[in-house]
Parts: sequence; C-alpha cells; structure tokens
Amino acid sequence: MLDPNRLFPAESAARRICTKLFESIRDLPIISPHGHTEPRWFAENKPFPNPAALFIQPDHYIFRMLYSQGVPLEALGIPRVDDGQGADPREVWRIFARNYYLFRGTPTRLWLDYSFETLFGLTERLSPSNADEYYDLIQKKLDTPEFLPRALFERFKIEVLATTDPAYDSLEWHKQIQSSGWKGRVLPTFRPDAVIDADFHGFHENLQKLGQAAGEDVSSWNGYLKALRNRRAYFKQNGATATDHGHLTAQTADLSLPDAEQLYERIYSGNAQPGDAEIFQAQMLTEFAGMSVEDGLVMQIHPGSVRNYNPKVYEKFGRDKGADIPSATEYVRALRPLLSKYGNERNFTLILFTLDETTYSRELAPLAGHFPSVKLGPPWWFHDSPEGMMRFREMATETAGFYNTVGFNDDTRALLSIPARHDVARRVDCAFLARLVAEHRLDEDEAFEVARDLTVNLVRKAYKL
Repeated sequence: MLDPNRLFPAESAARRICTKLFESIRDLPIISPHGHTEPRWFAENKPFPNPAALFIQPDHYIFRMLYSQGVPLEALGIPRVDDGQGADPREVWRIFARNYYLFRGTPTRLWLDYSFETLFGLTERLSPSNADEYYDLIQKKLDTPEFLPRALFERFKIEVLATTDPAYDSLEWHKQIQSSGWKGRVLPTFRPDAVIDADFHGFHENLQKLGQAAGEDVSSWNGYLKALRNRRAYFKQNGATATDHGHLTAQTADLSLPDAEQLYERIYSGNAQPGDAEIFQAQMLTEFAGMSVEDGLVMQIHPGSVRNYNPKVYEKFGRDKGADIPSATEYVRALRPLLSKYGNERNFTLILFTLDETTYSRELAPLAGHFPSVKLGPPWWFHDSPEGMMRFREMATETAGFYNTVGFNDDTRALLSIPARHDVARRVDCAFLARLVAEHRLDEDEAFEVARDLTVNLVRKAYKL
C-alpha cells in the first residue's frame, strides 16, 4: 500500500532532491511535545485489549467520520458518561472495515495504512472480506511483549512524549513511570482550562480540587493565583516544560488589581455578569504569561475551537468526541495586552496555534516575525494533513521564516498514529524544501540543515527538551 515516494513532488528534479532530504531525516528520533496519549499506558505497561480499543475508540478522527455517515457511537463502543459500553470489539472492527472507503483522500487513511503495513505487515487494503483476518493478526500481535506500550515507544524511537493533564492532577502515573526505572521520557503538560473556564462542566468543583491539590484557599484572587503557581511548580518538578491553553478565543486582558479581584469574586461566588467569563479567561492568559516569565514554562495557546458543538453527543458521551468545530479567530488585537506586557521578555516562549488558516500570513507570521517570544505551532487538528502542512509552509515562511516555528507535533490520542503522523510531516517538509532548491531559492546544503532543524532541533529548543 505504501509507495516509497508518497507525498514527494511529481516533478522529477524536485523528487530526486526530496528523496535525498528525506533519507537524511527519516530515522531521526520522534519528539512529541504536545499530545493526549494516556500516561497510564506506560506506567502499567499492559497489553492493549483488542484492535478496536487500539485503533478506533481513542481516535476521534476515525469515529467522527463514521458518525457523520450514520454509524452510532454506541455501535463503535465509545464509552458513555454513564459508563455504559457494550459493543463487541470484533463487530466494531467489522463496521470499521465496511466503512474504510470513507477515509479515501484523508490524512487518517495515510496514518492507518502506514500503521497496518509497517507494524503488522498488512499490505492488502482493509475491506469487509479481510476484516477478520486483520483483526486476528492484530490481536495476536497485541498479545506479544513487542506490542506492549513501552516496547512500542522504544520501537518508534520516541525521544520525548508529552501528555496533557489537568491542573489538579496528582500525576500518579507519571510518578510511577519515573520510579519504575524505565528510560522512556513521558512528561506532563499543565492544562488549566477546567479551572479557568467558568462554563466548564463542574467548574466550581474543579476549583475546590485545585485548592485541595495545592493546599491553598482559592476563595480569594490571591489564594487562587498562589494555588496555580503551586501546581505549576509541582508539574515542573515532575518534568513538565510547557503549559497548554485551549480557549475559544485568543483574547487577553490586563486588568488592575482591584478589578481582577472583583471579577474573580463574582466568578467564584457564581454571581458572574454577562461577559465576565470571557474577560476572566482573557485576564488569566496574561496572568499565565507572567507566570511563565517567572518559572520558564513554555506557554501554548490554541484557540478557535467551538467545543462540544453537538449537544446530544456531549450529553451522552462527554467531551472530546469529535464534535468540536473550528471558528474564525483574531490574534493581533486580542493578544496585544499580553504581548505589550510580556512579548519582549527573553525568558518567555509563547507558541500560537490556529484553526483559522486565513491568519497565517495576515496575523500569525508577522507576530512571530517580530516578537522574540512568539513562535508558530505547526498545522493542527483539522489541518494536520499534507495540504494543510504545505499551506502553512507557503504562508508562514515568507514572513516568519523557518526559525520562528517549532517543528511538528502530533496532538494525538492514538499511540500508533504517532510515527505515521511524523512520517507525513517529514515528507511534506522535504517536498517544500526540495521545491525551493529546484527553484534555486535555497542551496542544497542549507536544505539538509533546515530539514534536520524542522525535525528535531527546533522542537527541542522551543520546548526546552
């Protein structure tokens, strides 16, 4: 299924250059600084139970496509909020095989074919006629030591893998990994959305969890900020190098101390006025930027997703079930309060992501091309595709160059997709560089250097790894 020249330029001269570039980086280690895999996998190091639990149920790229064509999430064994899950995994796999044609032309198809062939030796396209053969072979492999989570981590040549964890998380699985003697680096990332967004489910209960975890009284503005600083320090002690913020907008604010205290009192007491939740999130982004200046944690902002857009799916299955939809996002005016205060700080790194591609050349690249603190995150989520990656390079490089970007991250919940996604990113970057060389816009020796930088050096530097 896998052509060795996939995603390379069709023009022969550029293809030859691309092939050489790719060969120079294809076996470099994987650095995954932003993702959503489970640290528990690596702490317990237990076999994955079955092919459906490995490929389908953790991967919203897969089940959202099936759902869009009328396949109920219950039929795919997606866990409900009431803990109900009764689908037979083999039947889930058969449904997947019957509908595999839906992924034609998508990046998901590239990732799946890569995993099937490179990990399981399956070179015939998945279909209803071979679904059981696929299932049985994959299941047999999953029952071997070579397919335990830690063995796969090492097989994939993962140098660092970052997870995403709530601000009040005990990090017990990370601690178990660290105390086990295993050499794999699995690092936490501080994600405070559940204690910042007043509309987040269970927000007030989450504030109490934060206070308990930090040993602070969060009923006051000062106590709340002390609790967040405490938890950031705890995450950093356990290996974290970054924070992650998934707000609806990139809006920031710089309120006076009395105004911030009064705003928090209304938020905490449940007496928020219209607009308070939004301005509170905006203020907290600026507060977190200041904390990053203090403690050195890299700050990531990825706005623009309208979360849980489908209320019926959210009510039955909860968050992160493929029903998040991109929205237009403004950055220049939104980030001005934060950047006016901290954008020139040398001890501050702010990595910006977007789901609104129209902002690459108009807003994001100019911001990164000026402020020493600002870097551009790679194409993300709906744009994690060959076309999305190429558009990013074409629109961002002319203003921000390569060195105001941070390499690639896979942002995945599905372990087996990690090497597949990095393979696609490396191929597309090499294709872009090969075109520049073929057009005499970049010398070949420079292209080899940039290819390596885009693969490992920029991400190590940006995330302090």
